[in-house]
Amino acid sequence: MNMKDYIALPDILSVSNAIFGFLSIIMVTTGDLVLAAKFMLISVIFDSLDGWVARRTKRVDEFGFGKNIDSLSDVISFGLAPAIFLYSACISYDIRYINILVSLLIVICGILRLARFNVIADLHPYKKEFVGLPIPSTAVILASFYLSGMFRMDISLVIMTVLSMFMISTIRYPKIKGTKKLAAGGILVIATCLPQSIQSSISNVPAKLLFIVMLLYLLIVPLMGVYTKIHRSGPNVR
Repeated sequence: MNMKDYIALPDILSVSNAIFGFLSIIMVTTGDLVLAAKFMLISVIFDSLDGWVARRTKRVDEFGFGKNIDSLSDVISFGLAPAIFLYSACISYDIRYINILVSLLIVICGILRLARFNVIADLHPYKKEFVGLPIPSTAVILASFYLSGMFRMDISLVIMTVLSMFMISTIRYPKIKGTKKLAAGGILVIATCLPQSIQSSISNVPAKLLFIVMLLYLLIVPLMGVYTKIHRSGPNVR
């Protein structure tokens, strides 16, 4: 029953993910949405590190403790934090309560996405793919969109609605692997989190680039799937 019999270094990183998700929520309540967005992105960094450290240390999660603590942390950082952030950022939107409904959708779809992942993680054969959009995408897309200087309430509500539905879909998103790709993504996220005084000198380019890259990841995969289905079901021309 001792906690020391379960917890390992990757779990400490997962808890750090939850800590910054919680701090993001606190920053929203104080009205500092810029810092709240950056804390969400820091949560993404810790979420990426826990899996990497688990593989490097060859952690054997015999009781499923690591998997569960990771999912519980993700609910805070990538479900609740983005939902509260979106609600606050769009509180003055013309259509009343629509921001509440979309925020609630993020939380519900996030919980469903993580629960399904825990059920099928060791069962489905697609080890190089995610079934449904990975939940950290909520934080990356919303935070980078806000920090890019291009944020619009109506567009953000549409994007987050589509994103939520893709999380619980059966679309297979490829896992981003490779040291160079992960390093490039990490540098982009860190650059986006730089202090505003430093970032302003490059006109929020990292945030804009991060948002565009994640938006392409969100949309290109399902569009390619639709194209493949149409191509396969087309007339057999001889």
